[in-house]
Amino acid sequence: MSHSLNEIEALSKRAARGAGMSWGLSEEAAKAVRWLASHGLQGVALLADVLARNDHASRASVAPMSLENDSWAAASGTLCPLASGAALNDCADRLSQGHSIELINVSHPLLVVPFAAWASIHIAAPVTVSWLDTRIGTDGCGIWIDDPMGELEKTSAVSLTCARASHMGDDTKMPALRGEVPPAAWTHLGTFAHRTYAPSSERSRALGAGAGDTDND
Repeated sequence: MSHSLNEIEALSKRAARGAGMSWGLSEEAAKAVRWLASHGLQGVALLADVLARNDHASRASVAPMSLENDSWAAASGTLCPLASGAALNDCADRLSQGHSIELINVSHPLLVVPFAAWASIHIAAPVTVSWLDTRIGTDGCGIWIDDPMGELEKTSAVSLTCARASHMGDDTKMPALRGEVPPAAWTHLGTFAHRTYAPSSERSRALGAGAGDTDND
């Protein structure tokens, strides 16, 4: 199904909130999914999987334990790509200084890429994100992908590395205005968004659509 990027971002934000994320991280997660969707990538399905995986986990257990060095890991053993992606963006200056940042045992690595894109804008230089045999480059707007083994949407990566790049690839893809989302993924994300809706009551039903207990027609 084709959806506008605004629709994708709005549902993603509400779903992240429904899964217990803070407003700030929910907004960043939604913008990340929008960015991926604009490049024809399945951010909606990946976000739904991440929310299901971390549904009862505290952010402290899935975020980087320490940012003091350039190799990050989670207390739970598996990094959340959203929490670690936000940290990556905050530490963008390290990339401009020639450092590479490694995420150890990160789930759904593709969700880290939009955060790397924003880091690229911050340092005014392209960056590359790599895991297994997949390599992605971005300057913040365009993207090029080298994925010879079809590992783009892997659910986990033992090691993901982000580093400053010297140039962009030759086959750079620019963003579109809409995104294609599988109906099942849209429905799955909607289950988390539904948690943000206030439960109905007798009074709210009486004040809502319909005549309630009286009929003045």
